[in-house]
Amino acid sequence: MKYSKTFVELNKAIHDRATFDCGSVELNTFLQKHAFRHMKVGVSKTMVLPALEILSNQKYPICSFYTVAPSSIQREILPQNLSKSLPHYPVPVFLIAQLAVNTKVQRQQLGKATLIKALEFLWQVNQQMCAYAVVVDCINGPVEKFYQKYGFLYLYKNQGKTRMFLPMKTLGQLFGDRKTFIRTQIITAPP
Repeated sequence: MKYSKTFVELNKAIHDRATFDCGSVELNTFLQKHAFRHMKVGVSKTMVLPALEILSNQKYPICSFYTVAPSSIQREILPQNLSKSLPHYPVPVFLIAQLAVNTKVQRQQLGKATLIKALEFLWQVNQQMCAYAVVVDCINGPVEKFYQKYGFLYLYKNQGKTRMFLPMKTLGQLFGDRKTFIRTQIITAPP
């Protein structure tokens, strides 16, 4: 499956959510049943990377997606060296609530590219509405390892899930100081 080079906001009129399968029932169900409704009520935003070919239903398959939302954390859960300068009320963060790649295009570095685009998007939002960090909730060990590989740090474990974070200062080093980094992470269609 060949895919676009650009992530766009989920649009149920043109994106085929029903055929998306990343191998996780939880993530598939979220995209198929909840993502658009959550956007409509204003609690999150879902961005998708559509395929280039159109299906018989006149919709484009989704190759990958990410969902982001505002959130907050208590400063006490952060390492002490980071928390001591933060206020005593909930600290604003951005949450990567969902991120998944269709099984038809897995093992093509699309998970990495999707994460980079999600972080780039949140860095741009941060220019208007500041947050301290980006957080993710990892549903299993392989997901933890994925985020750890890209610099996310552990916050805590709760009910079998691990919450990790990446300080916004780190995103500033990636996107704010080195604009060429963004240009070098362009998604390219497979050969």
